[in-house]
Amino acid sequence: MASEQTAVKLCTGLDCNKPSKLSCPTCIKIGECFKANWTTHKFIHKKGPDGTFDPFPASVYTGKLRASYPLSATRKLPEHIQRPDYSEDGFPISEDRVKGSSKIEVLDENQIAGMRKVCKLAREVLDIAAKAIKVGVTTDEIDRIVHEACVERDSYPSPLNYHNFPKSCCTSINEVICHGIPDQRPLQDGDILNIDVTLYHGGFHGDLNETYVVGKVDEAGKKLIKASKDCLDLAINHVKPGALYRDLGAIIEKHAKTQKFSVVRSYCGHGINSLFHCAPNVPHYSANKSVGVMKEGHTFTIEPMISEGVWQDEHWPDNWTAVTRDGKRSAQFEHTLLVTSKGCEILTAGVNERKNNYKSVTKE
Repeated sequence: MASEQTAVKLCTGLDCNKPSKLSCPTCIKIGECFKANWTTHKFIHKKGPDGTFDPFPASVYTGKLRASYPLSATRKLPEHIQRPDYSEDGFPISEDRVKGSSKIEVLDENQIAGMRKVCKLAREVLDIAAKAIKVGVTTDEIDRIVHEACVERDSYPSPLNYHNFPKSCCTSINEVICHGIPDQRPLQDGDILNIDVTLYHGGFHGDLNETYVVGKVDEAGKKLIKASKDCLDLAINHVKPGALYRDLGAIIEKHAKTQKFSVVRSYCGHGINSLFHCAPNVPHYSANKSVGVMKEGHTFTIEPMISEGVWQDEHWPDNWTAVTRDGKRSAQFEHTLLVTSKGCEILTAGVNERKNNYKSVTKE
């Protein structure tokens, strides 16, 4: 009597063909391998008609905003573009060497020229990204525009792979304070959006950000945005040789409070030059203990984050997206600055901002 051969059922998922002991009708239908993707399997069933899904449990959210995955593939750069030391493994070795140091570098004329160049390019890229803002555009599309604009300028987008950040810019919507990861969510009418751009070119970084309205934003949102810009402008007015870095926070918080807003304390401005982040730390709140006296040749950022409600923050499970604890909106503006003999030069200034001896039109 001949023996009966038992047929082995193989996994029907793409690129698998291993013996199938578990099966899922949804996985079979879309060509997904249950075995290879079991840790994220539940997300497959959450995909909407457009193929996107929310990777996080509802309990992590403090406001109405939701993440929209999958993230697009890591964007590539031509080989000829100069890269910072973290571009491959995500670890900024050069920054680690000076970690904890309060020594502020004084730039020479050649270094200042390098900073002027990269900051000019960074301003160009941010302005290009801002033109793409409209209802229905995804933040991933804005990231693509930023990435390609950087490449066109032979520049590396500094956020890309910095401590493993996955994108070329930060896009922070509504209750997101900073470090929002560009994803598949379309911008909605009434959103406020911050785009944070940094370029690496010629061995130097240039950093700036602005908050924009999407469609028709309510008056409260417009007030928040204006107050954030005014806080930055008032602090810039104080930049000059001999000024203390710690005093900037008191100027910022005083104005924010007059407008009934709070100042986020978890993030601060920073020194910037051949390093993305270095001394000095520039807190945006009063009674801080930052050390350092401004000297001609210092380059650093001021970037106050101003919130409608509490100043405390929470983080999404992506380990980057910082949101307000109460889910209310936050806005931010940032410039890279050079301390000059006469005061301050805004290296990332827009067309409507004077670069030398900057004086704000805002008065308290």
